[in-house]
Amino acid sequence: MTLSPRAITRRAWDLPRNLGDVIFRGWAWLMAATILALIALLVYELYAGSRLGLARYGFRFLLDQTWDPVFEEFGALPAIYGTVVSSLLALAVAGPLGLLSSIFLAELAPRWLEAPLSLLIELLASIPSVVYGLWGLFVLAPILRQPVGSSFRNTLGFLSLFSCIPLGIGMLAAVIILAIMILPYITAVARDGLRAVPNDQREAMLALGATRWETIWRVVVPYARSGIIGGLMLGLGRAVGETMAVTMVIGNRPEISACLFNPAYTLASLIANEFTEATYDLYVSVLIELGLVLFGVTLLLNALARLLVSRVGGGLEERQA
Repeated sequence: MTLSPRAITRRAWDLPRNLGDVIFRGWAWLMAATILALIALLVYELYAGSRLGLARYGFRFLLDQTWDPVFEEFGALPAIYGTVVSSLLALAVAGPLGLLSSIFLAELAPRWLEAPLSLLIELLASIPSVVYGLWGLFVLAPILRQPVGSSFRNTLGFLSLFSCIPLGIGMLAAVIILAIMILPYITAVARDGLRAVPNDQREAMLALGATRWETIWRVVVPYARSGIIGGLMLGLGRAVGETMAVTMVIGNRPEISACLFNPAYTLASLIANEFTEATYDLYVSVLIELGLVLFGVTLLLNALARLLVSRVGGGLEERQA
């Protein structure tokens, strides 16, 4: 009778255990419980600090578009919109680039090129976000204003995405900066996942007469799906929480607009910009409430992304079967 790994582990724990096993198991449980306790403590502190704002505005805080500290009118909807749109667009740009880059590094690149190219890509992750912000402000923004913005407006101005006057700084600049910043995370994690695929999988597919690309797309990529998903989730989490670089290039205007050239706001940039200007308790409470909303948005986006990728992966397995 063949036992499953879980049954073998359970039977092993039923045997007399020495002191080292007991300590190791207890330590592992303690570390797992510590992570949950830290998350619970973080949520509690955010809730405690934002109770004044919650009592004043309630659920209306999430739907109101007005942000006016002078008249004590606060609404988080523009910042929520900017956070979700900028993060998802950045993931849509960096996701395919990261996947194709990881496929090239793991499957196609010669050895003399793979090592230095991997180093350069990973070097992008070590650059401080303020450097990305400065580059976006002084290099990217002028290019987006002229000639890129003007060209898009002249040719595709009938679309609401490009109908406004390009200012250089705005949603599009933030999306490009975020895409560059999350690209090395997606590429590195997905590359390691592709490298972990056993060579037997590749050799079996090639022996059946598949081409190199068919082997990669039909065997290697589905087998490494967990690593690719991990890279996408890591990149999405970085994009949602990024503060300094986005603050410098997004324009910081609390409004909702379909045009990519218009300034916008994100939850993180709104907190960073106005926390030092919070001069009364309600103002501080509302900003802490923004942090609570950002926490919720992060959880929601990651849950939806995992659901979407799992469905895509399930459909791919059905087609292969």
